[in-house]
Amino acid sequence: MGKLLAVALLGVTAALVAERLVAFRNRLNASREVAPVTLPSCRLIKGIETGSEDIEILPNGLAFISSGLKYPGMKSFAPEKPGEIFLMDLNEDKPRAVALRISRGFDLASFSPHGISIYVDRDDTVYLFVVNHPHQKSTVELFKFVEDDNSLVHLKTIQHDLLTSVNDIVAMGPDSFYATNDHYFFDFILMFLEMFLGLPWSNVVYYSPKEVKEVAAGFYSANGINISPDRKYIYVADILDHKVHVMEKHANWNLTPVKALQLDTLVDNLSVDPHSGDIWTGCHPNGMKLFHYDPENLPGSEVLRIQNILSEEPVVTRVYADDGSVLQGSSAASVYEGKLLVGTVCHRALYCEL
Repeated sequence: MGKLLAVALLGVTAALVAERLVAFRNRLNASREVAPVTLPSCRLIKGIETGSEDIEILPNGLAFISSGLKYPGMKSFAPEKPGEIFLMDLNEDKPRAVALRISRGFDLASFSPHGISIYVDRDDTVYLFVVNHPHQKSTVELFKFVEDDNSLVHLKTIQHDLLTSVNDIVAMGPDSFYATNDHYFFDFILMFLEMFLGLPWSNVVYYSPKEVKEVAAGFYSANGINISPDRKYIYVADILDHKVHVMEKHANWNLTPVKALQLDTLVDNLSVDPHSGDIWTGCHPNGMKLFHYDPENLPGSEVLRIQNILSEEPVVTRVYADDGSVLQGSSAASVYEGKLLVGTVCHRALYCEL
């Protein structure tokens, strides 16, 4: 009887593991191959070699690019090199990337920038919020941008028990923001188990000096986050559920779900065109290739444009796609006056004219 029970338990366990493995591969789109979609005028941006994970563009055409992310389980081409923030002026005929100088006193050696967001105050002061992972932790670094000498002045480091595994951020004020925690755990092994078991423990947190609280939960891996031009809705990408969630923002900063747009790709960062309201996103057509990097089977890139997401029939357009031969692991896409920037987790960055 004991042996029979042991065999039965072994069979049930094997069946559960097999079911979880199939579900895990489906969440990563492990079997998908991307068909190329090219644009007529694109070039790799000189000087950006170790990632361009997130991109934010000011109304005047100045683009901020985070580079040098070191993240558990992800490929890094320069693991010992500190992260950087690059600046590009998209008004130039041939925009180039320039690394911003960061003020003394900030720990540059452990700088590992992830998602970024910009807030322009009433006096035109530009604040840059940067998700950072120093020493395998999660912090939010607040900088002031000084345009005259292309520098960032570090103002403060924000840490909180609810900001455990921060991925992206959208600024609400000079010291307040929404942030996504892409996992409940930050330890790589526990993070992998969380993903493998399909635990929807990821969330969105609102932070201000006076109040910190969870405002949305139940995501498999909340990733990119942004806000609609009218500031009524928050958009959240669940990278492992292949969805963009629309959340209504309330006066008390709570969020309530409105709808979710199902896609066939792993959606990373979200950028919102301030004029049209279109959402632009860098995506991973096959997440397995990203997490298990193989130079013989490179992770591809995909850029989507989502129009009229609040309507009953949003329009989704594949603007760009590549099998990794040009651009590996796209994570962000932002537009400014007919110019497109495409960022990656750990590879190069692409500049295109639409």
